[in-house]
Amino acid sequence: MAITAAQVKELRDKTGAGMMDAKKALSENDGDMDAAVDWLRTKGLAKAAKKSGRTAAEGLVAVKVESGKGVAVEVNAETDFVAKNADFQDMVGKIAEAALGAGDIEALKSADLDGKSVEDTITDKIATIGENMSLRRMAMIEGDSVVSYVHNAMTDGMGKIGVLVAMKGGDEAFGRQVAMHIAATNPAALNEAELDSSVVDKERQVQIDIARESGKPEAVIEKMIEGRMKKYMSEVTLLGQSFVINPDLTVEAAAKEAGAEILGYVRLEVGEGIEKKEEDFAAEVAKAVQG
Repeated sequence: MAITAAQVKELRDKTGAGMMDAKKALSENDGDMDAAVDWLRTKGLAKAAKKSGRTAAEGLVAVKVESGKGVAVEVNAETDFVAKNADFQDMVGKIAEAALGAGDIEALKSADLDGKSVEDTITDKIATIGENMSLRRMAMIEGDSVVSYVHNAMTDGMGKIGVLVAMKGGDEAFGRQVAMHIAATNPAALNEAELDSSVVDKERQVQIDIARESGKPEAVIEKMIEGRMKKYMSEVTLLGQSFVINPDLTVEAAAKEAGAEILGYVRLEVGEGIEKKEEDFAAEVAKAVQG
């Protein structure tokens, strides 16, 4: 019998299986949904559904650079043990390679990886490794040159923090220094123009409120705010920050000395922004004993 897309979607929603696996399960069982679920379970392909509710906040960031283009991808798992798993690392590396030819994360999810989509490949890996996993983020940057750096690297090109720096001029050594600086300081934006205006407005209002508490005249307060906002910009923008390699220079000044123009950057850190559930195992055991 003909298997419809709606049936495949329903089975995928129920089991977390990959699209092709779901279609095959339905075909093998003449469209019988319950039998298809059991078929997937016997093949070990329905495990992903049971894992999907668990928080995946560990994993790896991988970076790839090719011909003035750089990509960084974050693939999450539940534990740091999986990040050290050679099969997981191999998959993440291949996903990063595929990302070089993808325009965005949705295109990457459907990109081919050894005959399967990236999304289905991850689903299969959930079944074999036994932990929830997800392709969380992808970022791309281009320039005359792109330099990469991985902090806490577990293997070549992947680790806990991945940085890409796009430049015009300069050399790789300077680009790597800037990338290391970004890994350490985590600037909010390249420069003032690229900062979120709502963030700037909020900071300005906070500084105004603080200054008014001093009871000084408005004219004095305005000058105070001007100075404080200038200091704020030097702390949160990459070009305004003191260069960690030479704190006597800003990053912008260091770039000029190196004959480089920094066009942009990408910084991805594993688990950044994910709310991790803190578990008290002693309390869980006590609760279980009490019934």
